[in-house]
Order: sequence, then C-alpha cells, then structure tokens
Amino acid sequence: MIILGIDTSGKQGGIALWRDGEVLDSAPIEGGTFSAQLIPLVSQLLAKNKLEKEDIEGFAVASGPGSFTGLRVGLAAVKGLAEILGKPIATVPVLEALAIVSGVKGNVVAILDAQRQEAYVGEYDAADGGAKMLREELHTQAGMIDRARKASEAGVAVVTSDSSIASVLAGAGLVVIIVERPGAAEMARTGAGKIARGETVTVEQLDANYIRVTDAEIFAKPGK
Repeated sequence: MIILGIDTSGKQGGIALWRDGEVLDSAPIEGGTFSAQLIPLVSQLLAKNKLEKEDIEGFAVASGPGSFTGLRVGLAAVKGLAEILGKPIATVPVLEALAIVSGVKGNVVAILDAQRQEAYVGEYDAADGGAKMLREELHTQAGMIDRARKASEAGVAVVTSDSSIASVLAGAGLVVIIVERPGAAEMARTGAGKIARGETVTVEQLDANYIRVTDAEIFAKPGK
C-alpha cells in the first residue's frame, strides 16, 4: 500500500511516501512556502519514484495542533487530492504521533510548545504502532507543570520534542523524555495503520484539530 503523508503543522514541513511498511522517499518543505511548494513537491516525489498520482492508495495528514495557516494548506491539499482520486484519508494529531514515537507503552503525556506561555498537552494510551487519545488540552505554563507533575507522580511518562518545554519541566525538577518532532514519515506510517484498520475520515469530515481557538474566533463579535 502506498500512502502519501503530509505534515504542514510546524515551522518546517514535509511529505513522505510510505510503501509496504517503510518510507519509500520523502522531501522537506521550508516554512513559509507550504502553499507554493506542496503540490509541486508531491508531483516531483511521485515522478522521482516512477509513480503516478493514481498509485496513491491513501492519504495521511497532520491535523494539528500547530500553525493555523500551515494546517489549512496541508488539509486543503489532501481534500483536493482525495476527492479527485477517491482515496481514504487518515488524520494524525501531532500529539498522538509524539506519543507514538516516544516508544512508551501505556499511558504517556505528550507536550508541545503552544507559544504565548502556553502548551498543548495530550494524554494517550500508547501501544505498538498506535495511541488512543484520553484527553487533549491547552494549558498555561503553570498548568502544564502541574499536569506533568501529577503524571510523573502517577508513574506516567512525559514526552516532548521542544527544548523550551524540556527546560521548563527540568527547572521544575521533573523528568521528561525528549524525542525528535514527528514529521511526514511518521504521519504516513501512523496513517497507514489507521487506514488498514478503517479509521478514516471523509473529505467532508476532514478538519484541523487546533485545540486553541483561532484569533478570528477570539475577537469575533456577535452580529458582526
């Protein structure tokens, strides 16, 4: 099965082709160029591997949290391609992917920097190749520390890919597992498993998982 994985959730992004249990090929996308580079890079990656777009059997896309603009670009691309090709879509929350790449089995708390002195915090029940979401929340820095401390006291592992988060938690005397931020390859790998299990969404159902509301929603006024 050939899966196209797309990640435009962070400052940098990428695409990856997953085939029969391994990464066939991948390409990075520079931040700020997602809208201009995404579709051309998909075409180039397919051509490089002597594949046509019709050979893609499913799509896996990072659904957030992350950059509002970046996520919209990735999701829009997948919506268009999946609708044209009639192929299944699997969404992969970034916190879920973070929990999976940590290698922890059982409950794990995954944390990402949300800027503005806030953090995205998700708790997952992780197993081989997958993770079931228990809860995802936006916390203040103090709330994040409290949540991580309670997790540690309960014997639950805490993981992050952000050095800033790791520094804050270490300063609070907490142990944290630091891993590389999951990218397009992990989206493709996790998405392939979801598609195989039938855990897919339709083009109409595909949406971002921002966790934090957008500025437009914060400042929207009733009747305007």
